[in-house]
Amino acid sequence: MNPVNTYRLSFILLISLFFIVLAINISFGSVAIPLKDIVNILLNKSISNENWQIIITEFRIPKAITAIFAGSALAVSGLLMQTLFRNPLADPYILGISSGASLGIAILILLVSLGGFSTILLSNWSFIIAAAIGAFSIMLLVVIMASKIKNTMSILIIGLMFGSFASAIISIMAYFSSASQLQQFIAWSFGNLGNHTSQELWIYFGFYIIGIVPLLFLIKPLNSLLLGENYAQSLGVNIKNVRFSILVITSLLTGLVTAFSGPIAFVGLAVPHLTKLIFNTSNHLILIPAVLINGAILMLISDTIAQLPNIEYTLPINAITSLFGAPIVIWLIVRKRKLNY
Repeated sequence: MNPVNTYRLSFILLISLFFIVLAINISFGSVAIPLKDIVNILLNKSISNENWQIIITEFRIPKAITAIFAGSALAVSGLLMQTLFRNPLADPYILGISSGASLGIAILILLVSLGGFSTILLSNWSFIIAAAIGAFSIMLLVVIMASKIKNTMSILIIGLMFGSFASAIISIMAYFSSASQLQQFIAWSFGNLGNHTSQELWIYFGFYIIGIVPLLFLIKPLNSLLLGENYAQSLGVNIKNVRFSILVITSLLTGLVTAFSGPIAFVGLAVPHLTKLIFNTSNHLILIPAVLINGAILMLISDTIAQLPNIEYTLPINAITSLFGAPIVIWLIVRKRKLNY
């Protein structure tokens, strides 16, 4: 079959799978709602139980939207990092962005306690702002360093060092924190896709679009980087500008997800490999949209598993993404016997 037709068929199947997984995600939850009533709610028709409409419109749909944003943003960020550093083990958090966000949350929780402020300050917005400030601080440091260093691998090491430094401060703060403070911080670190208002989601969407749209102008430079920076330069690619753009986009998307949903592991590392194994290509014109869709699918599936049907407890999304996703990728790698990057 012609490669173009193969890719077209693959995308049709992938998009179909996305809508199926999305429908399942909205249908499942701690409260059993008949499928007929779910359809009526989505079509804005009247139903017998108004509580079901509140559950679908104010909880499940916003949670599904958050899962789509988070999964796709982390997946494409992982692809950018693996391409820039030409390292199959690179992920969005390799620059220390997640550690910076975690440090912001840790400082918030500690300051509220030490300052005697009301715990009402520990709201959704305060967590989002604190995590965003922490992530932005690390991003700013990494970008400043990147402007002064020519070696891309040195930036990788600097990012790891910033992450280690932030993690060390968090460990010291945790050592002197009370049990209640530790519980709050650990609860945030589990990751959470729910409890976002429509206003928060619009802000999420705005920054998400700001991070995704510039990728359209980086497809050719990303393909050139696969053969090395020297080759890319010979084709007229401005390595410094491209590197700067990749770092800013990755930092923005990763910081955004961490601020709104907490640190979510595995997705950014695994989805690019999963997509390359499925599509058998390194062309970013194909990979970027495919990675976006696959990231959203994986996160929706993980969220569906985390919120087991008819059970009131919700499992940590951070654990589910790794627990159920890792074996799939291991199986695909063993089957293909290699990774393309």
